[in-house]
Amino acid sequence: MNKNIKISINQLQVGHFIRLPISWKDHPFLFSNFKLKSQSQIELLKSLNINDIYYDAERSDLGLIDLKPSANKNASTVVDPEELKQIKAKMESYKQIQIDAQKKLRRNLKKTEQQFERSIAMMRSSVSKLGSRPLNSVSDAKEMITDMTNMLLSSDDLVLHLMTDAKPNDVIFHHSLNVSTMCMMLAKNLNWPRDEVELIGLGALFHDLGKLKIPSNILSKQLPLTTPEKNLLKQHSLMSLNFLKLADSFPEQAKPMITNHHEYLDGSGYPKGLKGDQLDKYSQLISVINEYDNLCNGTKLSKPKTPYASLGLLYKNYKSKLNPEYVGKLIKTIGVYPPGSLIELSSGQFGMVMSVNLNKILFPQIMLYDPIVPKEQAPIIDLEKEDISIVRCLPASALPEKIFKYLSPRENISYAIGNA
Repeated sequence: MNKNIKISINQLQVGHFIRLPISWKDHPFLFSNFKLKSQSQIELLKSLNINDIYYDAERSDLGLIDLKPSANKNASTVVDPEELKQIKAKMESYKQIQIDAQKKLRRNLKKTEQQFERSIAMMRSSVSKLGSRPLNSVSDAKEMITDMTNMLLSSDDLVLHLMTDAKPNDVIFHHSLNVSTMCMMLAKNLNWPRDEVELIGLGALFHDLGKLKIPSNILSKQLPLTTPEKNLLKQHSLMSLNFLKLADSFPEQAKPMITNHHEYLDGSGYPKGLKGDQLDKYSQLISVINEYDNLCNGTKLSKPKTPYASLGLLYKNYKSKLNPEYVGKLIKTIGVYPPGSLIELSSGQFGMVMSVNLNKILFPQIMLYDPIVPKEQAPIIDLEKEDISIVRCLPASALPEKIFKYLSPRENISYAIGNA
């Protein structure tokens, strides 16, 4: 069935799902695709001097319409011109407020992204000093973690933003910074004291550096790894610890989590097959976050999954492997639909979760697909302020090509914290 039927504006009825044929800036409605809820909306459309409009029968409350203008059951409904004028003014005012809010969010995203890139550069610099100036290296990392902790603990209105993709040479740094940030978020929400928030942040920052000693042809190999290659890769956590041998100022308490970030409670992890009480709370927490990040971004043995699907897998399939309290706290911290999730809304629109206010995780900020609006200016809405909800989460493969290109879902899921 043709989903976009061109009809006369005089045939519209309340309950029809429509698509406007004009630019987003040329009408007072917040969206260019929506379901008609009142006769006043129809009258407003008529005031825009539109002759024809696009109608989607599948998303409408009514079935296929009768193509005779007289079939409009609401045709006799009269809307007072002055009332219509006031409604339009309120809509335009609200739309401008939303436009200003979108601009602020984009500025915050840009600012957070710039800080994230600076953190990546600082981390790269810190690692480069480990061999020649290990004390300076650890000191630089501690300073960065202290700054992150200050932000986490001093603000009650923080936002978790989705960052841009990692450059090929920065994947390990993106992953390490991502795991560090999220470990600190969870530690804060578990009411751990400041020194423990900083401790797990520092350990997580260095947890995967051993991969820098793995030959690049193994890390980037497209074919399945051989058994010796797999065994070498599984030694990377011990290699990470070797990086820190000369760094006397690196805290001893943080070292076990580096070694154990691939260990599981049931003993099925590596490199030592530790289980249960053999794993301290830092090791148990970092293993949850490390697993989540690997599910989102994929490994040599698995394809990337959406953040939504990754949380679902952690909750359902890792009950004997990961600390259930920490898994539950992760879901409560970043929401059921974390940044990077591709979703369909009750309005019939598609979008991508861009940010989550950590105090309002049920109402993420979503970038919407709107073919009439250039993707650089794609509308970003706050679910808390709109009468729409998320219907389902989608894999990238389920999106039509034009929507996929518009939303440009990230190949690598990286998060950073900013102020609301």
